[in-house]
This record gives sequence, structure tokens and C-alpha cells, in this order.
Amino acid sequence: MIRNLSFRPMQLKDIDQVLAIEEASFSMPWSRDSLVHELDDDHGAHYIIALQEDQVCGYAGFWQVFDEAHITNIAVREDLRHQGVGKALLWEMDRLCRRLGILYQTLEVRVSNIPARSLYQKVGFASAGIRPGYYEKPREDADILWKEVPYETISQK
Repeated sequence: MIRNLSFRPMQLKDIDQVLAIEEASFSMPWSRDSLVHELDDDHGAHYIIALQEDQVCGYAGFWQVFDEAHITNIAVREDLRHQGVGKALLWEMDRLCRRLGILYQTLEVRVSNIPARSLYQKVGFASAGIRPGYYEKPREDADILWKEVPYETISQK
């Protein structure tokens, strides 16, 4: 487990580090303009970063739609994966959701992404169905996951 993580809202000054993580993580990464738009536009987008000193270790974001959080992105720097950063980001999103009055979270994940699906299951997500052909490069189905935002964060075990 990585030590001394802190969390804060993503800022424009973080875009270069976030973009590097995005590009290393996804076959169709978001563009710089898309990430900037998420921070500049007031449309219910919330993004947080995990920091160790001044280095971005990972980031996560969601769009708030009434009492639901539609998770758009979550990614961890490649050299820090499997060290608890992703789980810590999900717990931090739970805390943010509770502060915002959000009751439910949802996301899509590639059906072949077993490590991510396992992590999501550990923090309380459950499958609600398959979205056929959702992803491109390569074309793949998405598992649609949902969870109720816990009153308290699920055990950190």
C-alpha cells in the first residue's frame, strides 16, 4: 500500500500529469481539451487527484446527475498500480458523493478488465448488465456496474 497519499480537486495545473496517466491507461484517451473542459465548464463534473508530495498518482472523476454519480474516469499511474491508489480514490469519491448528497454510483468497465472489475466488486459495485459493443479499439462489451454510496466507507482491508 502506497503511503502518504493526499487528495484534492483536480486543477488546470494538473492536466499534464493527468493526461500522461490517461494516455498510458486507455486505448482511446481523452484529449487535453476534453480534460480542460471538464474542469472549466459548470456541468456537474467533479474530478479528484491522488497526490504523493507534488506528483499525481491517479485521478478519478464523475458527472453528478441529481443523486447519481456517473463515473467517467479512474486511472492510476502505471508504476503505482496494485498498491491501493485506485481503492483509495474510490473511497475518496465515496466521501465526496456523501458530501454532495449522491446516493448511487455507476460506471462501465471492459468485460476483459478483470483487475478493475475485481477492485470495483471489493468496494461494493455489482453488475447491472452488459452494454454490447460499448468500447472501441478494440471493440468490446462493457459491464455496467452500480452501487449505493455507503454511509461509511467499506472496510479498508
